[in-house]
Amino acid sequence: MDLERIETEQRNIHTMDIDRVSTLEIVEKINAEDHKVADAIALQLDKIAEVIDECSARMKKGGRLIYMGAGTSGRIGILDASECPPTYGVSNDLVVGLIAGGYQAMFRSQEGAEDNENQGKDDLKALDLNENDTVVGLAASGRTPYVVGGLSYANEVGAYSASVACVTNAVISQYASTPIEVITGPEVITGSTRMKAGSAEKMICNMISTGCMIRYGKVYENLMVDVQPTNEKLEQRAIGIVEKCVHCNHQQAKRLLEESHNDVKIAVIMGVGKISYDDAKNLLSHNGGNVHEAINEANKL
Repeated sequence: MDLERIETEQRNIHTMDIDRVSTLEIVEKINAEDHKVADAIALQLDKIAEVIDECSARMKKGGRLIYMGAGTSGRIGILDASECPPTYGVSNDLVVGLIAGGYQAMFRSQEGAEDNENQGKDDLKALDLNENDTVVGLAASGRTPYVVGGLSYANEVGAYSASVACVTNAVISQYASTPIEVITGPEVITGSTRMKAGSAEKMICNMISTGCMIRYGKVYENLMVDVQPTNEKLEQRAIGIVEKCVHCNHQQAKRLLEESHNDVKIAVIMGVGKISYDDAKNLLSHNGGNVHEAINEANKL
């Protein structure tokens, strides 16, 4: 393997003197490089949208979104997955993050684990991967054997496969139905892919999971209407969401939320449609959890 030929491993000509400049100049250089990330992602938006459409269609059939990667890439996938339940009120197994080396690798580096191609396959087998699932392989270098093994197995069982790499002609792209290659270029510190490459992966995971949640009916307008009011902050957020959707005051929103048994979606439908809890609940169920469609139907009653 010739690391010198991989974009993320090349030296950045703009930071050759970073060990000799002022602290302010250090952060200016890092910031200047970070500005390039969004532009690189913009060139792959059509493929990211394709992943969202394919994944969300499968979710509606009971499928899951599964990220897998090693090191920083694996941690980013786990981070994105772990934030979906509190944000969108989904089950803990709808969006899953896998990391080479298992749970302990989230906190302590397990460098050799990424070279185990069979482990990628075994980890997906343990989840009972099926054709309704989506596997997104994350690897900044585009060559991680653990991810290759996972994507290969995903294809074998008929699951939808996608990959995210930060180099051209990535090895993992060959195993993905939709390969995403975001060329972030040489890092500020040579080979430190937790920087620009990691930022790109984080932004893409955000897009994929957010897009899927929107298509899955977890968003009304731009509000997270399936938020679970499990603490004081989230309770206030839930009340605020009802206020904004129904265009009512704080007390009215709080009452609607109480009458809906703390279900923000039902509270919104009750308030906007001016209907009972039972009617709102039935309309939401009849429209597959989509608040817009439930309200449209309520307005026809």
